[in-house]
Amino acid sequence: MTNAQYQEAVEWLFVQAPNYQRDGQKAYKPGLENISRLCAFFNNPQDKIKCIHIGGTNGKGSTSNMLSSVLQESGYKTGLYNSPHLIDFTERIKVDGKNCDKEFVYHFILKLQTLPEDILPSFFEFTTIMAFEYFAQQKVDLAIIEVGLGGRLDSTNIINPLVAAITNVQLDHQNILGNTIEEIAYEKAGIIKNDTPIIFGDDNEIVKNIIKSKAAKENASFIDASLLKTELKSDLKGNYQNKNIKVVLSLIEELQKLNYNISDKNIETGLLNVHKNTGFIGRWFEFSHNPLTICDTAHNQAGLESVFEQLNAIEKRKHVILGFVNDKNIDDVMGLLPKNSEFYFANPSINRGRHPLDYEDLLKKSKINYKIFDSVQEAYLSAKQECTNAEMIFIGGSNFVVGDFLEKNLEISE
Repeated sequence: MTNAQYQEAVEWLFVQAPNYQRDGQKAYKPGLENISRLCAFFNNPQDKIKCIHIGGTNGKGSTSNMLSSVLQESGYKTGLYNSPHLIDFTERIKVDGKNCDKEFVYHFILKLQTLPEDILPSFFEFTTIMAFEYFAQQKVDLAIIEVGLGGRLDSTNIINPLVAAITNVQLDHQNILGNTIEEIAYEKAGIIKNDTPIIFGDDNEIVKNIIKSKAAKENASFIDASLLKTELKSDLKGNYQNKNIKVVLSLIEELQKLNYNISDKNIETGLLNVHKNTGFIGRWFEFSHNPLTICDTAHNQAGLESVFEQLNAIEKRKHVILGFVNDKNIDDVMGLLPKNSEFYFANPSINRGRHPLDYEDLLKKSKINYKIFDSVQEAYLSAKQECTNAEMIFIGGSNFVVGDFLEKNLEISE
């Protein structure tokens, strides 16, 4: 296999299958019928692996990567399925922190091209079955599976995990999951399985009661991670990680009950070496120190509120690069923007990217100092030119903004 053949195969995958990352709601195919048929076609690899299921609105990626790091430190061969990727497709599927083998991806796509015509999977369904098959072939000890969107009808919900977690429930993807926190909580709670412990990481009583009620119906033990007290820290920065750490610790406790050997030292070392062990970047990622440059993939109101609050606590003038996709309610974001900042609004390089000219009327009403750019890289180069070492740059608003930035600049940084 040549690199050109690999690229051609991945491009086929992006073009053939409806792709939520690229196309938004019209590519979302809820329900388990397609993934069930796909799994059956590949002899149900999901039944050959032991899984941990992680859902929630925010914090899924951080939680799953922290847990993976701890399990790796404990000597367990660990599969990790996250989405979306920031730079390369293989980031979605990892074993012990190493991206999925490109040779495997290439040959698996060739198999996908032979599917019966009456199976018409989405892009996410393709990648989910690919992850299951890779983990089965690699004979992982444990596979951490992150929910793609929602929970009840998400294609990852075909698994029967040892334990599951819901980090939190916030307003996001209302056009798909429901307009109220209660409706969204119902969808997230759909990952709760019979007799399978469920961990919840937030202190929102409305949501907690919905999760508890679903757990009771399924005879699943309910663990409230928000009540946990801990001083443990992670190399993943961001004040919001404190809640995610509690979810990780609760997951580990359930695994220990199942006789997985995970020591206090494994936990401490794993939490402090997430980036090294899993390669995870995107949440409060310090790209450089001179000037201080931070990326964060928070992209909904609750996530951005937390990130901007932390930005406001930094006593530096800020150069803030933001971009959004079409299905985000930008009105809500305008009221959250960090103070003492110059703003650079950019168009993410995907179909769903929303050009700042489309919402410039909101920018004018906000009475902020801003510039508009056709690309994230143009915005970054402008901010870098204007930013002194006593100031800072922030890049965020969307996974795709951070992905655009890292794709152009990460190798330069390294």
